[in-house]
Formats: sequence, structure tokens, C-alpha cells
Amino acid sequence: MPEGTPELSAKDLRTLIPEYEGLALATTLLNPEPGEPGVRESSLGGPLLWPADEPWPYCAQEDHWTFGSDLRNTTEIVAGTVPTVPILQLFARDVPGLEFPEGKDLLQVVWCALNHEHDPGPVMPLLYWRNEAEVVAGGLLSEIPVAGEGEYDEDHMPEPSTLSPTPTDDYPSRHDLPEDVRDTWEPRFRSPTSGGVMWPSDSNVIATKAGGWPAWIQPADWPDCDGGHRMEHLLTITGDIQLGDCGGVYFFHCRRCPGLPWDWRFDCH
Repeated sequence: MPEGTPELSAKDLRTLIPEYEGLALATTLLNPEPGEPGVRESSLGGPLLWPADEPWPYCAQEDHWTFGSDLRNTTEIVAGTVPTVPILQLFARDVPGLEFPEGKDLLQVVWCALNHEHDPGPVMPLLYWRNEAEVVAGGLLSEIPVAGEGEYDEDHMPEPSTLSPTPTDDYPSRHDLPEDVRDTWEPRFRSPTSGGVMWPSDSNVIATKAGGWPAWIQPADWPDCDGGHRMEHLLTITGDIQLGDCGGVYFFHCRRCPGLPWDWRFDCH
């Protein structure tokens, strides 16, 4: 926002531009707090309810690397496969506003806690939908493998945290405004002193959340599925974990296609 341009709140916008109200989407703020979550609790960076008969996923990228211990910002290549790390676990009972696939009530995310030079982002995430009762009935993996000392980038590993999900309304960032709303907005709310447009200060929630709108920092980059459908925003992970200059990691899925295809994006500060 240009210097000297006043900010508008979401409440201001709903009053001044009524069509803005219609852009609200339900979201659930996850509100992580450092703690000791259990395997059957929703968590960020906590233990996962993982099936005994399913091998823990590894990252086998040849070019993954981490910053070395040298303060001169050197890097160290990590050779071979490296176990992924638990990132997010959500039980449907804790996020009633999030629609789970039929027969599923558990969502899990893991990713590689290393950097990847030639891939679209600092992490390589994997996403799983499960049924809690089926996992428990089949038994749990007795031990989740971890890499050796120095083989993870600590910035990519969230502190184990419990969640306090809170439902709220979420509004699009300026990058996702429909063209007709943007055309209405700009001439009416351009600052006479700086010439800048007064964008909202609190309409799009920048936080780790389920549903709602992505908290884009850079221009929006919505993925399409192979069927040609624009995917829906599923999760944003940001703010509660440091990812270098990455602003956030955004997960999307398509509920219109068999198999519930998903994709992810990230952007930078």
C-alpha cells in the first residue's frame, strides 16, 4: 500500500461495497499453540495416526539440501532418501465446516523438511484422507522414522502444537477480487493525496486455516485439475512456521473429479 494511504477494514468494505459481502467464505482458523498433542488429536507438527500396514513416506529427491552450520550461509547437500515430517492432522469433529470425502474423517499432511532447488517450493508435501476407526482397527505404525542430526532444515519443521479451531468468515485478498468489484473499488477509494487504492486491512485472514480464501502475498495462482476445473482452497499453512522467504503453503482440491485430486502452491514475501 502506498505511503499515506489509509486502510479500510472488512466492515468498512461491506458497508461501502455491498457486493463484497457476497464474497465471504467460511473458514476455520486453527490457532496453533505449542503443546504436547496426542496421536488422536488434531495438531500442527504433532504425532500422526498412521496405519501400521502403510510405510512411512520418504523424499527421494536427488537435489534436496539444507543450510549448513556455517554462518556464512553455505549449504549442504543431503544425499539419499529422507523421511518426511508430520505437518498437520485434522479430525472432522474439530473442523465441522470443512467437508471431508465420503467415509473419511481424518486429514493428514506431511512434507520434506529440506529445500529442493528445482521444484516449485521449499517443501514436497503429501496429503492423505483417512477413516479414523479403520486406522485404529488395523493398528498403528509403532515408530515414525526420523532423519539423522543436521539432515532437516529446522525452519521447515513446526513446533508440536495443539489446535483451537475457530470458525469465522474469510474474504478474498485483493489478488482474488472479481473484476467487476475491482472496477467499482478503485475509482471510489483512490487516495486523493497518494493516488493509491485503499485495500482492506483485515478482510483476508493470514493464518493457518482450513477453507476460506488463500492468503496470497503475490498474485493469485489457482491450480486447475486435469479435468479443467479450478480447484477449491482447502488449507493454508503460514505464520506458525518459518519457510525462508515463503509466505505460505496453500493446498487445493477438486471435489468434482473422482479420486479428489489435489495440488499445492506457495508464494514468497
